[in-house]
Amino acid sequence: MTQDTFISHLMELRDRLLRSVLAFAIVLLCLFPWASDLYDLLAYPMMRALPEGTKMIATGVVTPFLVPIKVAMMVAFVIVLPYVLYQAWAFVAPGLYAHEKRLVMPLVVASTILFLLGIAFCYFFVFGVVFDFVNKIAPKSITVAPDIENYLSFVLTLFLAFGATFEVPIAVILLVRMGVVTIEQLKDARPYFIVGAFVVAAVVTPPDVVSQILLAAPMCLLFELGIFFARFVTKRKQEDDYQAPSAAEMENELDKIEAEEKGRGG
Repeated sequence: MTQDTFISHLMELRDRLLRSVLAFAIVLLCLFPWASDLYDLLAYPMMRALPEGTKMIATGVVTPFLVPIKVAMMVAFVIVLPYVLYQAWAFVAPGLYAHEKRLVMPLVVASTILFLLGIAFCYFFVFGVVFDFVNKIAPKSITVAPDIENYLSFVLTLFLAFGATFEVPIAVILLVRMGVVTIEQLKDARPYFIVGAFVVAAVVTPPDVVSQILLAAPMCLLFELGIFFARFVTKRKQEDDYQAPSAAEMENELDKIEAEEKGRGG
């Protein structure tokens, strides 16, 4: 019986993975004709910062074809991400308790939104500031013409860095919820987190002060946001951990009260 249940779970997992892959493939096929336009949209912050008339270059033979396809794959993944997360949720939900379901689903939705907000913050704000700064301090004796493959690698690195950074409140809430740390300990660790945020920013961002500050500052603010919301999670955990007394325990308490009243009356 246990083996049959295990096999049925594996088959369900396979079906949900196939659905996710099929959804990704369908979206990618729909985006394929506009792959070049998607790359142009991704390259817009850099092109806006470059001198007028300057274009990017492609040093590889098939790079002009492969790089736009990679961008289309990235966009397709972002589009199908909610569906993939739903499939994951539908697979694990039957094995969760009611209070775990109330916590997991909001965290999944919130983490997805925060990750996308991190990417949007990077694209609409960080890229413009960083590219303008780099091109302004570039020597006048050189021609700035970034390679499209290197640019894509740079963009994906920053997207992942800022997307992960915006997950800090979720990490803080989970740590508090699981009892790993307390809110008081997080407050005491605030100075160490600030130092760590700038160290992480120095490692994952380009070697310029602007991008490091633009990553470390939101990380510190999101840490504070996570501490704020962790208070409500702690209260909910206390409510979930509370167990109402059983009927036998209530009868025992009533018997004790009646015995005390009889003793006083005697």
